[in-house]
Amino acid sequence: MLQDLDFGARVAEDEADVLASYFVETEQWNQVWNDEVDVVYGAKGSGKSAIYATLVARAPQLLDHNIIISPAENPRGSLAFSSLAGEGEITEQQFIFLWKLYLLSVIVDKFQEQGVNNSDVRELVKTLSDTGVLPGRSLSLKRILANALAYVRRSISEIEPKIEGAGVVSAGIRIQFSEPTPAQRAQGAVAVDDLLEQADNALRRADLHLWLLIDRLDVAFAGDPDLEQRALRALFKVYLDMGSIDRIRLKIFLRSDIWKAITKSGFREASHITRELTLQWDYDSLLQLTTQRLIRSDALRAFYEVADEAVLSADEQRDLFLQVFPPQVENGPNKPMTFDWCLSRTCDATQQTAPRELIHLLSEVRLVQLRRQDLGKDEPVDKQLFDGISFKEALPAVSDVRLTKTIYAEHPDLTEYIKSLEGHKTHHNVQSLAGIWEIPDDQAKAIAMRLVEIGFFEKRMGPEFWVPFLYRPALSLVQGRAEGVGTGSDE
Repeated sequence: MLQDLDFGARVAEDEADVLASYFVETEQWNQVWNDEVDVVYGAKGSGKSAIYATLVARAPQLLDHNIIISPAENPRGSLAFSSLAGEGEITEQQFIFLWKLYLLSVIVDKFQEQGVNNSDVRELVKTLSDTGVLPGRSLSLKRILANALAYVRRSISEIEPKIEGAGVVSAGIRIQFSEPTPAQRAQGAVAVDDLLEQADNALRRADLHLWLLIDRLDVAFAGDPDLEQRALRALFKVYLDMGSIDRIRLKIFLRSDIWKAITKSGFREASHITRELTLQWDYDSLLQLTTQRLIRSDALRAFYEVADEAVLSADEQRDLFLQVFPPQVENGPNKPMTFDWCLSRTCDATQQTAPRELIHLLSEVRLVQLRRQDLGKDEPVDKQLFDGISFKEALPAVSDVRLTKTIYAEHPDLTEYIKSLEGHKTHHNVQSLAGIWEIPDDQAKAIAMRLVEIGFFEKRMGPEFWVPFLYRPALSLVQGRAEGVGTGSDE
């Protein structure tokens, strides 16, 4: 059973082909599926990409409802927008034009792929082809973006397109960001917004809707926060500009901390974004996620007598968990039950457990348990598959991955301060941190508050700063208060 059991990959993109088979259809998912939501926020690992991947997997079902979908960024592999890092300065206004031209190109390319063909489509194809924005069919997203950026650059320089050999660019048609004057229209100029409305008319005539899915934005502009802020603020302005277009929806999946960063300095348009939700996971939904992955195993369903295609009630989920896992990781009247232990060990300082860390923990527990069997250790008691000790031995791997691949990777400027805490206590105040970091108190407080923002420290009264269980094994932290830090329980 242990060999047959598979809790799945931590990252949704790595299991897109099978994710739909055990995807948890929460009310939040239903809001997206029923087109009640366009913008999905969530912490890293909270399930944004899982929703995205499941939408892609269920494209045939959406088509039954006259909805076609198109990724506007690569769900796997190299990202189209990552290529902008070396393209020089792009202002927020230029990004708005770029997004509109790029999305329009993706839409028209999808029309050709799906065989949507009417006079509006043919006119759009001709316009984008003649201007060199979309010179062919089935281009990669990176190529589509490069063509759109080249056109934006030409428009900025105010140099009229010319006929250039095999790459024919019409001198008579020009796509403009702003509304053309009558004289410009007479010479063939057209506004990009007019072309988007024409795409909307093409969909209406075909009785179709189109969803453009945009995910992995946290990776697309990694390493350049200024570029990221301009690009994403422009994207949301484009989203609002397209609000009057009925048949085209932008479905944006974005990390909550990135949204907070791009609105920190003020973003008046934010109040107009109402078709949104923030992914939240509670005890019941995480337990459901766990048991859904358990019952994918044929061997486990047979052994625990779970019916095929069963939809387990909340009581049945708890009962199955208690049969498979030990009641407690650490025995004792004041020790938490196993699932509570899992949640407390995988949440960061925001007190939120993301599915990614929970899945990683359970996967590591399985590997530890298999190794224990290989070494001839005692079998778990009764019908349980796991021992409590397997959980404790599995946690350091989860802690290390979270610390190195999330915290260190995304906040390199804070890495040295976190690493210097290694071997120290779990509970600090400003003075104890200043002593460790060998810096003045006011500077230590500022750094500590940044660590609070990223979920490494939990801020308590005083102020005092507490490190959650998730990060302790990777740093070999010692439970307790640093010298001179208050009194009372540390937990």
